[in-house]
Amino acid sequence: MTKLTANQISQLHSNGVYTKPPEHPLFTLATLTSHTNGEDVVTLLQTVSQSPNTTVAASYFMRRFGMFTAMQLVQYIQYEEFWQGEPKELTFGAVREYGNMTVSTYPDIEGWTETPIEATADVIRNLLIQIQTVVEALRSAAPISANVLWENVFGFWLWQFHVLLNDPICSEEARIVYNQLKEDSCWEGISAHSRFSSYLNGSEPTDLLNTTVRKTCCLSKDVPGLMQCGFCPLKV
Repeated sequence: MTKLTANQISQLHSNGVYTKPPEHPLFTLATLTSHTNGEDVVTLLQTVSQSPNTTVAASYFMRRFGMFTAMQLVQYIQYEEFWQGEPKELTFGAVREYGNMTVSTYPDIEGWTETPIEATADVIRNLLIQIQTVVEALRSAAPISANVLWENVFGFWLWQFHVLLNDPICSEEARIVYNQLKEDSCWEGISAHSRFSSYLNGSEPTDLLNTTVRKTCCLSKDVPGLMQCGFCPLKV
């Protein structure tokens, strides 16, 4: 374990990832991914987000979880620290942000550990497996496409890689991680090819900003208090 700096904590908090236990805990990653609680969790998510149905609630949650995965990549690239806690140590809690009730992420602070950039292949593989377990859990509890859920994650990655690849302090490390995510071998058992590479379609993150990069709608437009996202293919 390493001690997070004030800058790291501020960075995490501004992206909906908190370093202290939630005042209103809802469930853990272990609860969500157990084979008996998925439907109850999605119903709870629907209540908190006021989503009209479980499909919208599942998509809404995956965007919140996507923020956490993006922060894992940012912390790893900038500080060589990665969250490696157990599923029971990753809690999701209800909190009010910008006037709306939402679901944020509360990873046990002990889980942030020093992880060298040389371990990128293992780090990325573990992250993708973590995401896939969430995708499977949500799809078992709600009628939603895997493409929607993965693209909800990639939207946050796209912005962060735009920033990191253009930062001379960490651009080299960012490129290593970015390239690894595009390797088909890292996706073995999850997908026949790199879903992230398909999402990028041969372009760099900076070139995709403010474009219709998504192939699916994330359904944010259907969540009270939220707006249609800037990457929506339904946008006119």
